[in-house]
Parts: sequence; C-alpha cells; structure tokens
Amino acid sequence: MTVLKNINLQISDNETTALVGESGSGKTTLLQLVNGLTKPSNGHVEVFDEKVDYENITDLRKKMGYAVQGGGLFPHMTVYENITVMAKLNEWSKDKIEQRAHYVIELVNLKKELVDRFPHNLSGGQQQRVSLCRSMMLNPELLLLDEPFSALDPITKGYIHEEFLKLQKAEARAIVIVTHDMEEAIKLADNIVVIKDGKIIQSGMTEEIVNNPQDEYVSELLNSISS
Repeated sequence: MTVLKNINLQISDNETTALVGESGSGKTTLLQLVNGLTKPSNGHVEVFDEKVDYENITDLRKKMGYAVQGGGLFPHMTVYENITVMAKLNEWSKDKIEQRAHYVIELVNLKKELVDRFPHNLSGGQQQRVSLCRSMMLNPELLLLDEPFSALDPITKGYIHEEFLKLQKAEARAIVIVTHDMEEAIKLADNIVVIKDGKIIQSGMTEEIVNNPQDEYVSELLNSISS
C-alpha cells in the first residue's frame, strides 16, 4: 500500500510549517519519515542537508524534538523526570539539566508546583505543556509536533497556542506541525502544506494559501474555518 506519492518538500530553517489534511491523508507518515521511524520505499529523506543514516538514527534524533497528541508522557515518571529524561540519557551535568529545565518550564508557563506530580494528576493542557518542555529540552534544531493540540478544549487550546507563539519567538528553529485544523495552521505557521490522499495539493506561505487557494479541497478547508 502506497501512503505517500511523489512527495517533494523542503522545510525552511527557523520557520514553522504546518502539514494540513484530513485523517489518513499521510501527514503523520510524512513526519515519521523525517524522524526516521519509517523508511521510504522509493527516494530518500534528507535532514540537515544530509541523507538519513538509519544505522545511526539515534544521533539524528538527538537534534530533533518530538511531541504527539495527548503528550505521550511516561506514566511512571514525574513531570520533572519526563522533561529531563533525554538530557540525563545524554549525560548532561546536573547543573546544566536544572538550568535548561527551569528555562523551558518558564517558557511554556508551566506551574512549578506541578513538577513533582505524575502525568495522571495533570489536565490535558498541563500534559501538553510538559510534552513541549520535553521536546525542547535538548534545544533541538528541528521540532516535530504530531497533532499536539487536537485533544484540547477550545479555551485550553487558545492558551497553548499563545505559549507556542511565544516559544517561536524565544528560540528560533524549524518546526513542523501536523494538524487537521486549518484555522490552527493559519494561526501558528509561516508555511502550509496541504496533503490529500498522500499527495501535496498545495504548498506555500500561509498568506499565499489563504489568499489564493488553487484546489477545491483547499478552498473547503478554508471555508470550514467560518462554518
């Protein structure tokens, strides 16, 4: 079964790119190709201007942050342990871990009294903040977000969006966010890639997509915002 077809896509440095499309369109598969979780059956993937080396994929992933819907937190670890687990595995010093953890916790406005709690004691919005902290802990050059906000209620999602925008300004990096929500994509992304049935329907700067949809499907996504 072919999930993605003739994909040719370049992600810009220091900008946020949103992959938009309905469920099953291939958005998550594309993100997994970037992260090395899936290998392409044809063609190749380049990250940081080099072909992905699947024999040494761990080295590449250290340069990436990855966050998923629902947070994907380790239930047996506290909030602080979840945030700092990768730094510990990379043998960072205690002082360096504490300094970076404090910074990312402040950056996403996570309440300090939550750091000793376990994930099941947190709200959905709090779990998502923790997930963002963990994905940013190693200060990665590339941040991959797979529908990270889709399970949140509208009010909480609005707050998290504001934290995300603050994050973008505080630490410039390439960010790829998967979403089925065109309104979210327009709010958060510099560039939008619309995918349908494994094919790129339209891609470009957000303003260009909004003002000049080149496909009926893209128009439908835009019209869904006001419906």
